[in-house]
Amino acid sequence: MGYDLITILGPTASGKTALAARLAYEMHTEVISGDSRQVYRRMDLGTGKDLEDYVVEGIQVPYHLIDIVEPGTKYNVFEYQRDFLKVYEELRGEGKVPVLCGGTGLYLESVLRGYRLMPVPENEALRTVLAGKSLEELTEMLKSYKQLHNTTDVDTPKRAIRAIEIEEYYRNHPAEGRDFPSIHALVVGIDIDRETRRRKISERLKQRLEHGMLDEIRDLLSEGIPAENLIYYGLEYKYLTQYVIGELTYEEMYRKLEIAIHQFAKRQMTWFRGMERRGIQIHWLEASSPMEDKVAQIRRWLSL
Repeated sequence: MGYDLITILGPTASGKTALAARLAYEMHTEVISGDSRQVYRRMDLGTGKDLEDYVVEGIQVPYHLIDIVEPGTKYNVFEYQRDFLKVYEELRGEGKVPVLCGGTGLYLESVLRGYRLMPVPENEALRTVLAGKSLEELTEMLKSYKQLHNTTDVDTPKRAIRAIEIEEYYRNHPAEGRDFPSIHALVVGIDIDRETRRRKISERLKQRLEHGMLDEIRDLLSEGIPAENLIYYGLEYKYLTQYVIGELTYEEMYRKLEIAIHQFAKRQMTWFRGMERRGIQIHWLEASSPMEDKVAQIRRWLSL
C-alpha cells in the first residue's frame, strides 16, 4: 500500500470506533486508540470506550492503549507517544498496518507530525505563584505563550496550571534530540452533520446514565480516588462528580454536561480543521454512509 498507518478520526458520537474495528477486521490488523481518557482502567462509560464495537462478525479485534493506566494518575502526550511507538513498532514488525483511531487531536497530531516531546516535571515554585488565580486569569496567561499545546480541555484551574507548567518548561528546555519516526499515514475523517451529532450526543448521554455512569463515579470515589482528581478529567467526570459530592443538582449536572459535550465535539472539529491547515491531508467520509461503502472508499484511497 505504501502506508505505514491508517488513521480514523472524528468527533464524539461520529461512529469512528466501529469503522476502525471493521477496517482492522477486514485487513487482519489491529487498532491503536488515540483517546486521552480511554487509557484509564474502570473509567468505561464516562470515556465512551464502546468495547462492543471491537467485536466484528463474532471476532474480537485486538486493540491497544485502552485500560493501561490506573485512575487518579495524570497521563500525558509524552507518555502517549512513548506507548504508541512501542505498539506501532511491534505491529509493523509483524507486517501489519495499524489503524489509529481516536478523537484527541493533540495525541493524533503528536504521532502524525512527529512532535519531539520531553517529560515535564512538576514545578512547585510556579504552582505556588499560580495558586489562587481564577480559571479566566490562568487561561489568559496560557494564551501568552507562543507555542500552545492543547487548550481545548482546560476547564479547571488545576488543568490550566498544568498546561502553563508544560509551556514554561518547553520555553526553557527546547525539545532537541528526541527522535520520532516519520510515519506515512492515510488519514480519514468522519464528517457528521451538526444536528445529527447533537442528537446522537444527547441520546448517548441519556443511555450511559441509564446504564450506570453515576455508579461508575461512585465506585471510583469509593476506591479512595479524590474527587478533585476525577474532576480533573473533565466532561462526564467533572460534572457527575460534582453531582455526587453535592455541588450540583441532578438537573444542573445534566444540563451543564450536555452543553459541555456539545461544545467539546465542536472543538474537536475545530482541531481537525486546524490539522489540515498545518499540512495534514484528511480524507473525509460522510458518517451517514453505509459501513461497507466507507470501508470500500478507504480501500480505494489505500490503493492509489
